[in-house]
Amino acid sequence: MDTAFVPDDYFKRHSVLDIFGSDSPYNSYEIDLGCGDGGFLLQMAAHYPERAFLGIERLLGRIRRVCNESSQQGLNNVRGLRIESRYFLEYFIAPGSISRLHYLFPDPWPKEKHHKNRLVQEDFIPVLHRALSEKGELLFKTDHEDYYIWCCERLDASPLFQRVDWDEPFYPKTDFQLHWESMGKPIYQAKYIKIEA
Repeated sequence: MDTAFVPDDYFKRHSVLDIFGSDSPYNSYEIDLGCGDGGFLLQMAAHYPERAFLGIERLLGRIRRVCNESSQQGLNNVRGLRIESRYFLEYFIAPGSISRLHYLFPDPWPKEKHHKNRLVQEDFIPVLHRALSEKGELLFKTDHEDYYIWCCERLDASPLFQRVDWDEPFYPKTDFQLHWESMGKPIYQAKYIKIEA
């Protein structure tokens, strides 16, 4: 089974049924934004076969690896899509499609002159809100305290999201998390739920 999703048209809106099939049986559609080598994504998909998981990554080699691994493991609930993260959320996916967005250990762009490259900005929050389904969730982890504060300040100030307890009974650690923890670095995490405007 080819788990890569290659759309005929990158310039139209796509529903989750376009990606997972019109007879999709899944009760949740989750996005791993910047899925890397797919370690987290594949473990989640194996643990939660009733949910659908889409890995978003701009590097072709990483998407190929995720798709190959998911096929070898027989994970029918996984797809991979090579696309830029902001474009995917703002223009590609149909509004209200995403049940949960996992945003794990993104590039924090630590230099002040590069802060404009950070995904989470004030104008990004309405984009995320529109892409999420009713009571959709954002789950965010980072080792970078400044970026954690940056993201939380913007989300906390928005009437579109509410912070809730991190109550995940199963949530695999990414390779980044394992690496930073082995060096003794703290990990910061936050979970937000969409509030209807």
